[in-house]
This record gives sequence, structure tokens and C-alpha cells, in this order.
Amino acid sequence: MNNDLLNIPQSFQKIYKDYLNYLNFEKGLSKNTINSYAIDLRNYLIFLDENNIKNLSEVISQHISDFLSLLNEMGLEDTSRRRYLSSIRTFHKYLLMSKLTDNDESEKIDLPRSAKKLPETLSLAEIDAILEQIDTATNAGIRDRAIIETLYACGLRVSELRNLTSRNIIWEYEILQIIGKGSKERIVPIGKSAQFWLKEYIEKVRPIFLSTTGDNQFIFLNQRGKQLTRMGIWKIIQNYATKIGIAEKVSPHTFRHSFATHLLEGGADIRAVQEMLGHSDISTTQIYTHLDKEYIKEVHRHFHPKA
Repeated sequence: MNNDLLNIPQSFQKIYKDYLNYLNFEKGLSKNTINSYAIDLRNYLIFLDENNIKNLSEVISQHISDFLSLLNEMGLEDTSRRRYLSSIRTFHKYLLMSKLTDNDESEKIDLPRSAKKLPETLSLAEIDAILEQIDTATNAGIRDRAIIETLYACGLRVSELRNLTSRNIIWEYEILQIIGKGSKERIVPIGKSAQFWLKEYIEKVRPIFLSTTGDNQFIFLNQRGKQLTRMGIWKIIQNYATKIGIAEKVSPHTFRHSFATHLLEGGADIRAVQEMLGHSDISTTQIYTHLDKEYIKEVHRHFHPKA
């Protein structure tokens, strides 16, 4: 817990610790459940602090709505955002019970059910344009290039990227060994470009970042030597996407969607793509065949004289 407090804004550290103790000793929740609440709450409190909220009695429903909107912009699915809202509601009920707030602003918030839509993807030209914005003469730039190259080359979820360790990289076979959802293991090839930038970062930059802490198993670190957060990775990507004017359609997950779509457009077998994405059900992967059909129809419309 002490390590967790390092990432919590100073003004919220006591209530954060008290709340987790409440979940543990009074509610008797499991360690995994408490850890899940802790991660959600940490991101929420960081967001509030970044928006100049120093006292939880100042929180209004708009702050919660803005946080959930940010999660949506980051590419989190409805299920993940609903989990965040559940965590926030539980926390605000605790604040009201503890008389730290006068009302529960989270009660005013609900997530509307959104229609299922095809995921946003990037063209190869857009991916190249994003990569060209990265200044690889800087240490942060080399890391950022390695992040984006790896996301696109391997189709990783952002959680899988941030949890990469040296044990996951099998250099001699040019593959990543990924532990995905449900502790399911899969093998994903690393492309030549991603290999190059991963090595550049690991050999030349990561030791510099790591020198501030001395010990961290994770590959991708911030400049203080700490594991990058989901929000940190999202902000890195948004920075470069903004420079080419496509920030509204880009999140870490966009590169996973683009990975799958480009493979299928190139003629890859859907079962192979399913395996690389780590989908347990082929129907989950089939959404990308719809994308592929749209691509085919667009080619037909563009090139056929009678389209």
C-alpha cells in the first residue's frame, strides 16, 4: 500500500488509505477486489487533483461525468467504464457515510447504453504520420516510438503493453509471450521495426529512467522510473495524434484494431488473427471481417465504373 501512496495526490492520501482499510477490515473484501477498487480510485483521484480539486467535498456530478468521458476518449469499453462508475459510487457512499461529504454526487450519474459500433482504425499512412511526429533524438521519444511500434506490430491491449517484462520477450524467436485476459497465454510475432525500437529503448534509455529508482521489472517506464499508467500511455499517444489532427479517433486500443484490420485486409486467416489477439471466441474477431467488408465495398465504389 505504501508504494501505491506514491502515486496518490498528497491531499487524498489519508482518505485513500482509510478507504482501503475499510474495504479490507470492515467489508471483508478479497485482496483482488480491493486491488481493483484501488486502481480505479487512484486514477479517479489523480484526475480530480489535475482538475484542481483538493477537497472531496468540492466534487460535483460534472467532475465524475468528465472523468468517465476521459475514459471513453481513452478507448475504454462500456464494461470497463461501468466498473469505474461502480467503484466511484462505492467510494462516494463511503464519503457520505463518513460525513466527509454532504451528499452523494455519484447518484446523479449513469452511463447510457451505446449502440455497438465498428471500432476506429487508422490507415497505414496515418500510423506513419504519427510515428514521424516522434523526436527520437530524445530519450522520451525513443520510448514513445517503441510503445507505438509495439502496440501496432503486436496488437496488444494497453494493459498487456504496460505489464511487459523482459520475460515476455523471446528475442531469438522474435516473439512476445503474452499473458492476456483470463490468464490466457498467447504468442505474438514482433515485426522488425518494433524489434529495433524496443532494443533501442531497452538498451539505451530504460537504464537511464531506471537509475532514479534502481528496481522495476516493467519494460515501459516514465522518466521517474515508475511503471507507466494507462492514462500515461494514452496521453503519449494523444500528444502525437493531436499534432496530425486525428486525436479524436486515436487511443492505445486503436492500434490493436488497426493491427487486426490490416492483417485481414492483407489476406490473413481469421483464425490466426484470433490467436494473435487472444480472443477466446471467433465471434469477437469477426467484427474485423465487417471492417474488411467495408474496405472492400469502398474499393469497389472507388474503382468500379458502375459503382
